[in-house]
Amino acid sequence: MKAVVCEEINRLTIQDTDEPIRAEHEAIVSIKRIGICGTDLHAYQGNQPFFTYPRILGHELSGIIDDIGPNTAGLQVGDQVSIIPYLHCGHCIACRTGKTNCCASMQVMGVHVDGGMRERISVPVSHLIKAEGLTLDETAMVEPLSIGAHAVRRAGVQPGEQIIVIGAGPIGLGVMAFAKQAGARVIAIDRNLDRLELSRTWAGADVVIQATDQVVERVAEVTAGDYATAVFDATGNVQSMNEAIQYVAHGGQLIYVGLVKADITFHDPEFHKREMSILGSRNATRADFEQVISTLRQKKLSMDGYITHREPLTELPSAMDKWLLPDTHVVKAIVEL
Repeated sequence: MKAVVCEEINRLTIQDTDEPIRAEHEAIVSIKRIGICGTDLHAYQGNQPFFTYPRILGHELSGIIDDIGPNTAGLQVGDQVSIIPYLHCGHCIACRTGKTNCCASMQVMGVHVDGGMRERISVPVSHLIKAEGLTLDETAMVEPLSIGAHAVRRAGVQPGEQIIVIGAGPIGLGVMAFAKQAGARVIAIDRNLDRLELSRTWAGADVVIQATDQVVERVAEVTAGDYATAVFDATGNVQSMNEAIQYVAHGGQLIYVGLVKADITFHDPEFHKREMSILGSRNATRADFEQVISTLRQKKLSMDGYITHREPLTELPSAMDKWLLPDTHVVKAIVEL
């Protein structure tokens, strides 16, 4: 069985690995699509927290069940499934309160344990969701879109609320799309004009602001001086995350969706005078996955424009460096098996 292994920083290799063995309450899934996430790119470049080498990457996955035992979920051989890659313990304080997405002993596939960048994988049945009616591409995109859906739900976005999303990558675009579905007025901020156009056409952003402009002044202008009651930073960029406080309305909240391997600092008087809340938004829950699957089934989101590049598994080691180049204009790359 073929697998792509990140041996060390800037080194991917294709290796022959052992076939997975199905344990009790697990299923063998034949992987068909793998989305390339910022986490994969950060791990490849050596910038991913909580990461050790060597590691089989891949956690944005769709596949077909090859082998499964009796189960209460009603899943069977041949079912197309999305995989929830967050392996939670089930008994820590977070899990006991239903916040499995931030389990104290979290093991994320492709980060803490080997992921799905291989032909077949064994997965707990509890972490499979039937994706009937979706394409294989859509099914692989359920995980990244769920992160955006979770952030919007965590922030409690309300109809008519004025929000900002900084960073128009795959995660930020998902935040925008689900904030629009929640009825918010969405302002997108990014450096890249192509990404801003996608924010408008794909995610439905109402206003776009290029980050090279006088952003604080532009935000004040387009919000009539109110600024945003919820600001989502999906950049994973330390400078952006430090500066995001400037766009938050008095009484508002700042939600960090992106992750950076650095300290975040801000001027306390600016934070305090706003009586501002700062939230972290990590991963997603099963409810978020189900919301995204329902949204995709209803054709409320399209993969056109979102998935921009694809390669077969065997070409991934050479494709990774290419996808990191700005000139390739990658939004979301996907691997086919």
